[in-house]
Amino acid sequence: MKAILCAEPGRLELVERAEPAAAKADEVRLKVSHIGICGTDYHIYEGKHPFLAYPRVMGHEISAHVVEAPAGSGLEPGDLVAVNPYIACGRCIACRRGKPNCCMAIEVLGVHRDGAFCEEIVVPSVNVYPAKGLSPEQAATVEFLAIGAHAVRRAGAVEPGARALVVGAGPIGLGTALFARIAGFQVTLMDLSEERLAEANGRFGLASSIMVGASALDQAKTITDGEGFEAVFDATGNAVSMMAALPFVAHGGVLVYVSVVKDDISFADPEFHKREMSIIGSRNAQKADFDHVIASIRSGAIDTEQLITHRTDFSGAITDLPRWAHQKSGLIKAVIQAQG
Repeated sequence: MKAILCAEPGRLELVERAEPAAAKADEVRLKVSHIGICGTDYHIYEGKHPFLAYPRVMGHEISAHVVEAPAGSGLEPGDLVAVNPYIACGRCIACRRGKPNCCMAIEVLGVHRDGAFCEEIVVPSVNVYPAKGLSPEQAATVEFLAIGAHAVRRAGAVEPGARALVVGAGPIGLGTALFARIAGFQVTLMDLSEERLAEANGRFGLASSIMVGASALDQAKTITDGEGFEAVFDATGNAVSMMAALPFVAHGGVLVYVSVVKDDISFADPEFHKREMSIIGSRNAQKADFDHVIASIRSGAIDTEQLITHRTDFSGAITDLPRWAHQKSGLIKAVIQAQG
C-alpha cells in the first residue's frame, strides 16, 4: 500500500509499504479515506516534537471505511467511521475511572505508533465510531473538533449565557469557540493576528474579539462590564499567554488550558485565590466528545466547509505539507484524500 513517511525531520517520502497484519479479535481493519493535517504533523515534519522516533507515518485525524470488523462491534463492512487515535491501556487508574484520554500509557496514532497517512490501518474496535450522515471529508474533521468540545465540557458547571473568552484563533481555538457557542456561551475570541480574527468573524460570525496587546485587559473589562469572563480557554500552546490569562477570569470562574507546553507555568497566587477560580487541564477527547461533534456536524451546527481551507492527495502532500508548515495565511484545516 501507499504511505507518506516522514523519514527524518524535513524529509517526506511517498513509499510502498506492506499492508497491516491481520486484525485481531478486538480490532477493526479500515480503508483510510481522508486525513486531516494537524499542528502536530507540522511539528513532526519540522523536527519539533520532543517524544517521537523517526521514521514515522503521521496522521491521527482520520476518516475511513470498515473493511473487516469483529462480531458484536456494531460495525459492518463499508461503514463510514471516525477514529479516536488515542490508544489507551485499559488498566491504569485513568482508564479505570473512565478517562482513557489521559491514560498513563497512552499511545497516539501518528505519534507514538504509525498513523493513517497510508491506505489501510488496523485499530482497536473501541476506538472506531460510526459517522453516519457525514461525508468522508467531514468525518476527517471530527477528531480535531473533539479537542475543543472536550475543553468546553471540562469547564463544568459554567451555564448557558455565561461569557467565555477563547485565546488563540488557530484550528483548536476555533473549534473550542464553536463548541462554546453551541453550549450557549457568549463567546469572545482573542488573538495576536488581525487576519485570523477577521476570518473567524467572516466565516463563523465570531464577531466579539480582542487583539492581544497592552489594551487587551481593558477591552475585556469593557466587554464584561468589568467582571471578567466566567470561562477562559487558552488554546495557544504558549506559556506566556497561559500565564497571562488569569486576570481575564471572573471571580468564581474557570480557566481551561486546552493546549500543552513543555515550559513551567506560574502565576500570582493573589490573582488566583481572590477569584476562588479553578484551573483545569484538558487533554485529548473522549467518546462523548466525538459523538457530540458528529451530531453537531450532522445537524448543521458545525459547517466543515468553512473549516477546510486546503486540500491535497498523497502525491501532492509531499510538497504541500512542507509549504503549509510555513505559509499559514488563510490556512485553517488541510485535508489529504487517501483514496482516488
